[in-house]
Amino acid sequence: MTTYSKNINNLLFIFIISHLIIWTLVPALTNKNLPLDTIGALAWSSNLDWGSNKYLSASAFFLEIFFKIFGPLDWSYYLLSQIFMTVTFIYVFKFSNEIFKNKLLSLISVILLEAIYFYNFTTPEFNGNICQLPFWSLTVYCSWKIYKNDEINFTDCFLLGLFASIGFLSKYLFLYLLISIVLLFIYLIFFKKEKKFDFKYLIILEVFVVILILHLIWLNDNDFIIIKYGLARTGLENSDILDHVKFPVIFLLKQIGLLIPFLFLIWLLIKKVKLNLNFRDKKLIFLITINLLPILFMMITSLITGLKIKTMWMTPFYLFFGVLFVYILQSQINLKKLNSFLYGFLILFFLSPTIYAYISISKTDKRTDYPGNEIAKKVQYVWDLKFNSTISEVLGDEWSAGNLSYHLKSRPVWKGSVDQRKINEFKDYICIDDICVGSK
Repeated sequence: MTTYSKNINNLLFIFIISHLIIWTLVPALTNKNLPLDTIGALAWSSNLDWGSNKYLSASAFFLEIFFKIFGPLDWSYYLLSQIFMTVTFIYVFKFSNEIFKNKLLSLISVILLEAIYFYNFTTPEFNGNICQLPFWSLTVYCSWKIYKNDEINFTDCFLLGLFASIGFLSKYLFLYLLISIVLLFIYLIFFKKEKKFDFKYLIILEVFVVILILHLIWLNDNDFIIIKYGLARTGLENSDILDHVKFPVIFLLKQIGLLIPFLFLIWLLIKKVKLNLNFRDKKLIFLITINLLPILFMMITSLITGLKIKTMWMTPFYLFFGVLFVYILQSQINLKKLNSFLYGFLILFFLSPTIYAYISISKTDKRTDYPGNEIAKKVQYVWDLKFNSTISEVLGDEWSAGNLSYHLKSRPVWKGSVDQRKINEFKDYICIDDICVGSK
């Protein structure tokens, strides 16, 4: 390995470790309680199944592993988020290097992601959005290896099916990436005749279906409750004809707005914008497929259905925007402006956690200010005065009851909302407001 390559690898390592440390420490030091989605998934993971009314199984599975290791230590779940971000950055870099064969351009493609707030400000809250990120990057990386090679590798097909299924179990919107990639291969095999159909492709489908089958059975048995929950959040039932225009326009404006810092960093790096696109370029076709097609399909979904797209749903969609923009503009990149680019990057790199810390400290009515641990201690104290048994179950909403499940020393299983039939099954129980804890 040349000294140049070592230096780039060292810079990548410094960037990734700095990101991990900063975004683990800042929320750990400034938040009093874990965020909503993390507590909710931890509540469900106490009684882990192949789905719930809101959460898919992947995020809860990884949270429960960390709970088994660390228990109710808040910093560990912020660390979990950043581990997922670290893996994501590494595979974005590996993919970039496949595209450029130039480690400097690959590094630039990765650090550009710090200008998109999905990959810094929102990362402390481990949820389905964060959970799917490494699997999105791994799916793209494996798809690229199959796309570029004439000979299909069994391992690549197996891994693609595995990563795609876990990504899908993180969030159903992962399907937009998978549809885009499948359409590309259908086009190349059956229309352009540039690739031959190989029965090894069926390995991908087989692995994908085998891993998903138990979740699909659970989903059918539970009346597709997760899908209904997601649709309910969009306001689709109350939509009117104007929503088919209004929501796509709002969606488009929001995407442009969140990319402003990203585009600013690009502007600091290039001489001028001069596009010379070759749509016969296999690399460009692949980059358009993984970057623009999923967003286009999301917009078409909103246009056809009148669906209101939640901004956070777009979390993984921009992971390879750095690669796309650097690839298109690489002939316009002025390395003499690299210092200006790095100064802009460093400003954004430190500004984001600073703003996060300021908001976390200055505002005291957030979910992360909820005194979950103190409430759990009071409930435990009252329980110990009345009973000698151990609290084994908790009933209530996923936030209040979820906090008790997380903070109580016995890690009681969250059993959903308060129900008299469930209460009747307890030998000992206490109900406070809309929460009940009990022991059978």
